Amino acid sequence: MTEERWHDIVGHIKDNFELLAQRSEAVSDDGGSGTVEVVEFLGPAGKMKLEFTTQPLVLGKRTIGSRRIGGDVTIEYTYSETENTHKLKAFRHDADSDTWVEIEKEMPTGGMFF
Repeated sequence: MTEERWHDIVGHIKDNFELLAQRSEAVSDDGGSGTVEVVEFLGPAGKMKLEFTTQPLVLGKRTIGSRRIGGDVTIEYTYSETENTHKLKAFRHDADSDTWVEIEKEMPTGGMFF
C-alpha cells in the first residue's frame, strides 16, 4: 500500500459513501514514531473503519542482556530516517457487542474491497 493509493481510497469513500469521521493520530511504540489515519464511513456492510499506519522502516534489531538467570533483556531497534512502511487495516462495526471487528480478507489486486 502506498500513500497515493491510500488517498485514492479515501477519495473513493468520500465520493460514494457517507463519511462519518476522518482523523489522524500520532502513535509511538518501541521508540519508533508514526501516524495513523482513520476513516469511518457507512459502507455496504454497515459502519466500517479503515486505519492507515505510517511508521519508519526498521533497519536493525539488537538484543541486549546477560546470560545470568533472571537477567533482564532489552531490545534496541534502529529506524530509517528516510524510508517508511505503510499498513492498512479494515474493520466493521459489530452492533451487538458495540466493538470493531477486523476484516481478515485480502484485498483483490487493482480493486476495492468495499
